[in-house]
Parts: sequence; structure tokens; C-alpha cells
Amino acid sequence: MKALQDKIRNEGIVLSETVLKVDSFLNHQVDPQLMLDIGHCFAAAYEGEGVTKVLTLESSGIAPAVMTALALQVPLVFARKQKSLTLRDDLYVEEVYSFTKQVKSEVAISRKFLSEGERVLIIDDFLAYGEAAFGMARIVEAAGASVAGIGIVIEKSFQSGADKLKEAGYRVDSLARITVLSPEGIQFVEE
Repeated sequence: MKALQDKIRNEGIVLSETVLKVDSFLNHQVDPQLMLDIGHCFAAAYEGEGVTKVLTLESSGIAPAVMTALALQVPLVFARKQKSLTLRDDLYVEEVYSFTKQVKSEVAISRKFLSEGERVLIIDDFLAYGEAAFGMARIVEAAGASVAGIGIVIEKSFQSGADKLKEAGYRVDSLARITVLSPEGIQFVEE
């Protein structure tokens, strides 16, 4: 997706060879038009796949996921990273490791929002090693639902996440696939 690549090149900040900061348009301040375009891209890719729900992990995945759900005209569910007084019982819970935050956390979804037989499209902002995507996929499968696919806004192709997910049998669609992060520039997989 050229508009996304341009946004990454122009506004992304390379913090290291493995960390990209995109807080000006994706995970702090949000560019709604770009998110709408992202949602339409994912919806077009999964049109005809029988998607009944979109699932993401709070909080950075919510903006592209809600636009995808809107375009597909299905509900959005997001996994919560922290339990609250209103989210305590009857949950699907998985432990996931955040590469960016360098911390393990439990993510939870109320069982009433995922049902057996549903086709779930997982959307996430970044893919590095696939931990968050695998955690969400395990929750979907624990509910007796199936993963229609995994849509990634920004994939770090130099890390193993996409390969591991594909080897596990999941369809992975990434809109921007980065091969090199360096202060000299960002390089993308040319498709």
C-alpha cells in the first residue's frame, strides 16, 4: 500500500534496527483517512471469505480494525490487556509477549463475543515475531471459531513472525512489509 509506505517513510522514526515509531499516524495520533483506506484494503482482501468478526488487541490495532470491520459490516472485538471490574468472569485468556514493550501480559476477551463457527479476521498494527497474532488465534480457536486470516498494517519482514504464522497454516496479509530499518532509510519488500 503506497500511501502507507509513504507515511512510514515521511513520518516514521527509526529508533533502532528493530524498532519503528509511528506515533504520528497509527499508535498515538491517528490519521483517520489512512485508517479508512487500510480498512478498505483489508476488506477487499477478505471479501467473500465469510468473515463474521474482526478481532484486534488494544490499543494500537483498534483504529485499523474498526475501519476494517466497518468496511466488512461486521462487529469488532478487541482483546483487553488489563482486566477491569467489568471484565472479570467467563473469559478467554492468553499470555502474549510484546516485543516493543519487552513484557508479557495476559489478554482477555469475554466469551460472549466469540462463538463457535464464526470466521474471524485478526488485525494488528505490527508483526515482529507473531506472539500477539498467535495469542489471538489461540483465543479464536478456543472459542470453536476459525481464523479467516491475519491482517497486518506494518510487518517487519526481517523478523520471523510472518514465516511462523504461515508455517502454522494461517493466511497473512501485510500492507507494508519492511526489510530494513536504519537511520539512513527504510526499505520495503517490493511486490
